[in-house]
Amino acid sequence: MKLQFLGATGTVTGSRYLLSDDKHRLLVDCGMYQGVKTLRRRNWARFPVEPSSINAVVLTHAHIDHTGYLPALVKNGFKGKIYCTTATHELCKVLLPDAGFLQEEDAKYAFRKKFSKQNATLLSFSSCDG
Repeated sequence: MKLQFLGATGTVTGSRYLLSDDKHRLLVDCGMYQGVKTLRRRNWARFPVEPSSINAVVLTHAHIDHTGYLPALVKNGFKGKIYCTTATHELCKVLLPDAGFLQEEDAKYAFRKKFSKQNATLLSFSSCDG
């Protein structure tokens, strides 16, 4: 069994831990980096492993720094199951779309005020399976 720290290293945000053996890859948490710009930029970096190679994700809880990268993981090829408690699932159904909306609004504002050259792109945020 191998443990890799794919996030939350040198910071408390962006929780992502990969447990793997010769046949399986299990991602524990799939968080976004939050906070200062240097941390937030990590959200745009290529994921350290191929998302399609991950068999499943287990969420410890619903905070965005533990779940917020799920939509990007799915967009980039993850097709496995997502496991979480019923409470975490219920919270993800509220938190993930809300976080996506806030990010879109921030991007539109930055583009309008010309402190970002990126045009705001609408994203689709999915919730975790219960």
